[in-house]
Amino acid sequence: MKFQMTDHGFETETEFGKLEISSNEEKGFRPYQLMISSIAACTGGVMRKILEKKRMPAESIDIEVLEVIRSQDDASRLEKIHFHIKVKATGLTDEKMPKVLELTDKNCSMYQSVANCIDVRKTYELLK
Repeated sequence: MKFQMTDHGFETETEFGKLEISSNEEKGFRPYQLMISSIAACTGGVMRKILEKKRMPAESIDIEVLEVIRSQDDASRLEKIHFHIKVKATGLTDEKMPKVLELTDKNCSMYQSVANCIDVRKTYELLK
């Protein structure tokens, strides 16, 4: 990937189109939004694969960001993210979900990249 400076931030061309990144949310995605999106999408993708391997294919996985806490210092680093995951999968129960979440965290590269520096909380709801 190659990032080029623009009047309002940076942009890169991907095979899916142009990605514009800016500290001004009217001009592009804010960097912290992309980080949160990466963790959420990685979590969902890994969870989907785990459920398939356990023969409980997901009909739907929805991930909502309920809380984001950023530090009050100049860097405004991410301190906490709370994801609420709604899952519909045949055979998935409350008894099986903790193991699914554990395996998801273990195998999600984006989560593993921030696990020791950002408090990532995950709650879930099983849909019928």
